[in-house]
Amino acid sequence: MENKEIKFKTNLNCGGCVLKVQADLNNHVGVSKWNVDISNPDKILTVQMEGITEYEVIGIIKSKGFKAEALND
Repeated sequence: MENKEIKFKTNLNCGGCVLKVQADLNNHVGVSKWNVDISNPDKILTVQMEGITEYEVIGIIKSKGFKAEALND
């Protein structure tokens, strides 16, 4: 499978929010790199992933009590 980058609109508003999802994203097989732009009004989460779906990433975020919605370019 090829490595792809998907952007998500989230409600991860601060560093504390990001810390809550950090371990799950860091340890999930298939997530190679990620970051959240909390200065962006849409709190954009960018994920480099291979072998998982955008729905799995959304599930990780939702499991920590936050919202995520895939953005279509």
